[in-house]
Amino acid sequence: MIPVQEAKSIIQGELYQLGSEIVQLNDAGNRILAQDIVATFPSPQFDNSAMDGFAVRAADTNGTSKGNPGTLKMVSVISAGSPSDITLKIGECAQCMTGAKIPNGADAIVMVEDSSGFSDLESVQIFLEATSGKHIRKKGEEIKEGEVLISKGTCITPSEIGTCATFGYGKVSVAKKPKIAIFGTGDELIEPGNELKPGEIYNSNLYVFAELVERVGAEVIMRNVIKDDRNALHSFLSEALEKCDIVISSGGVSMGRFDYVRDVFMELGVHEHFWKVAQKPGKPLFFGTGNSTLIFGLPGNPVSSYIGFMEWVWPVLETMMGKTETKKLTGILKKPFPRDKSKHRFLFGKAWLEDGKLVCKPSTKTGSHMITSSLEANCLLESPLGDGLLVEGQSITASLLPWLSLGQER
Repeated sequence: MIPVQEAKSIIQGELYQLGSEIVQLNDAGNRILAQDIVATFPSPQFDNSAMDGFAVRAADTNGTSKGNPGTLKMVSVISAGSPSDITLKIGECAQCMTGAKIPNGADAIVMVEDSSGFSDLESVQIFLEATSGKHIRKKGEEIKEGEVLISKGTCITPSEIGTCATFGYGKVSVAKKPKIAIFGTGDELIEPGNELKPGEIYNSNLYVFAELVERVGAEVIMRNVIKDDRNALHSFLSEALEKCDIVISSGGVSMGRFDYVRDVFMELGVHEHFWKVAQKPGKPLFFGTGNSTLIFGLPGNPVSSYIGFMEWVWPVLETMMGKTETKKLTGILKKPFPRDKSKHRFLFGKAWLEDGKLVCKPSTKTGSHMITSSLEANCLLESPLGDGLLVEGQSITASLLPWLSLGQER
């Protein structure tokens, strides 16, 4: 049994990044960018009107008011998307719609509400003195051409899709999706929807694994529940080691009579780096490598496997795709956290902001079989080994579950 940090260092030494591929922007959601997205032009691309109104020379409106309107000659109508090459002369103006290019010579927009209104007349009355630059969006005021908009390693959300589209990216370079095999072992495992017989349990772990793999941006290409049959296990793993970047097992790596997984890995030439880690839950954690495939043997208890995936597999998948590292947070405990004197302790927990500080409390359900402990959780809480409780007011390390946000105390 090795310490958590030693196990982390061993895994770190075996990590690598996958290559990249070009995909259509429509297919880029939840993928990891393998390139910087750079502004192909300034934004705005040209000086344009922020309001429907009249483009004017500010000097021509000096002293105007409702009681003393000024009269300007209306020489053009400019709409968004319609180019205009006119140049305003002294005493002239142009109808200028929102988003339309500011004509040469103009340096302000008077809103239509501050005028006699749009019409086909040759002149318009202005009821407000304009100041230079008023209601004009300046070229490049939001984004300069060549500016990095989105950095490589960012997960593509609707915001990134919108920005890429705005700047003309029809295709983008993204990290290849890691190919994943997930499997569970045991004669007792039954698929949800079927009727349980005495001694049977529903297979929940593979459903959790598959959902987590999708959320992190990887792809399950092999999935199976394998009965306690050594030959069937050998066949599945042999194929998985050929096709997949990561193999993840649920159960079968402990000390039970039918826990064949570790032995079959050895038969297939997998190099075992460690088998047990000083952590709770999830002491029977296997990590091995076979050619370029990384192998994680997670415990069968649902909380142990769920936490094990988030703590050990999720960050590996992020690294393989070049994703920006997710930092752990430090919070203040609002409820005691039960440490273990010989193991690094993990629990589901709740984190929220209170008076500008991150505060946390662990789940009251601490059993490794209690999957409902995850229902109210938005984070994992952890503490190094130690005697006694961490009490209210002490610091605790928290990892926010990536698809959740800081919640409210309940």
